Amino acid sequence: MKVAIVTDSNSGVTQQEGKDLGLFILPMPFMINETTFFEGITLSQEEFYNKLADNADVLTSQPTPDAVMGLWDEILEEYDQIVHIPMSSGLSGSCQTAKMLAEDYDGKVEVVNDHRISLTQLQSALNAKALADQGKTAKEIRECLEADKYESSIYITVNTLKYLKKGGRITATAAAVGTVLSIKPVLTIQGEKLDAFAKARSMKSAKKLMVSAIQKDLEERFNDPECSNMSLGVAYTEDREQAEDFKKELQEIWPNTDIAVYPLGLSVACHIGPGALAVACAKKVK
Repeated sequence: MKVAIVTDSNSGVTQQEGKDLGLFILPMPFMINETTFFEGITLSQEEFYNKLADNADVLTSQPTPDAVMGLWDEILEEYDQIVHIPMSSGLSGSCQTAKMLAEDYDGKVEVVNDHRISLTQLQSALNAKALADQGKTAKEIRECLEADKYESSIYITVNTLKYLKKGGRITATAAAVGTVLSIKPVLTIQGEKLDAFAKARSMKSAKKLMVSAIQKDLEERFNDPECSNMSLGVAYTEDREQAEDFKKELQEIWPNTDIAVYPLGLSVACHIGPGALAVACAKKVK
């Protein structure tokens, strides 16, 4: 039984990186000034942030049914089954759409709803690949991933309040006051939704808050203070150098852990803007 693993570009993985990892990557579409672009295909990270800087009208969208089924049909010419891992159902309707489309595939396509995004979504895909290599069926892999759906954690801080205001997550007044006071909100994803976690007065303080929070999760939620059974990673928007510096700080705390660095998917970047920084952990399969 050959089982293919599909995820989308919200995982932060490029098309080439997906090939290197043995994953299929569905590009997320965007409408920018009424023109459709596809992440990693016709829209690079650099081009996206240039358009944001030019105040372009950027809208996120779901992949069309034709795009999803076209990819599945192509894969099923070579593989027997597919495990499809979209971004969290709490952040996009693409998961529910994929589930509906999979009903026409007679069990050959299993859609995973494990409430993941970015680095945690990538770890789900890597877990799925490991399970497929062990000989698990698509259904068995989906059940395993969904059983561990809350075994992950993400903390994000933003550099600007402009995009949270634009998306309606904070009011114009709160954004204005926060900008004057140099407030750096720390957000979290624990399951389906993006929620407020804390407020900091500088990026340095925000990073300290995030490190403290992920340490507490590893110790108390996941019973893994050494981070030996969890993946640990840094995600960012536009500023990779800042992310690499943050990785060095984390590496001092967890010296024996491989720490990945990936850009946040552009569907997330639309809502938080450039200069954002995140730390994430997720359970690895044995």
